[in-house]
Amino acid sequence: MLARWAVACAERVVSLFDADANAQNAIHDAVARTRAYADGDSTAAEEIAKRMQAVKAAKQATTPAGAAAARSVAQASAVAHMGAHALGAAAYAVKAVGLAKPGDPHAVDAEIRWQIEELTEKERSALRRLPSLGSDSSGPLGPGLLCRGVLGTTIRAIQAQTGCADPPVSPP
Repeated sequence: MLARWAVACAERVVSLFDADANAQNAIHDAVARTRAYADGDSTAAEEIAKRMQAVKAAKQATTPAGAAAARSVAQASAVAHMGAHALGAAAYAVKAVGLAKPGDPHAVDAEIRWQIEELTEKERSALRRLPSLGSDSSGPLGPGLLCRGVLGTTIRAIQAQTGCADPPVSPP
């Protein structure tokens, strides 16, 4: 349900990723596979089996913005495993935009606004069913990496603007 939105978020920043040809191919393959999964042209098992390729490719990024863009792709490709990774894809895309445009104070807010507007009603409904950030001890929305910094701020904003039932928990 959320793969279409997650890959749309990642696709907006994938051009920021620069690395060797193998890593480039892995990232573009992950985008194509996630798009195919979102369109119903591949299975969750197929996507889950290959999702770590994007994670490994992210380590080859030549810039911080590129690394964040690749992590957005990796999170999008993990949606087949767990829908909450869609919020990780969105958050890393926002981080990539912020890193790529440090002189533009409106870039991050504009990206979040685009992401919210891109959601279908079914996707909004699916997001509302996810646990609020930091409230679940397991999964991508647990009290880990996605709770902190721009990633956490982004996910909290998306959850607030999409009507998450429980308010997101702030990090300790």
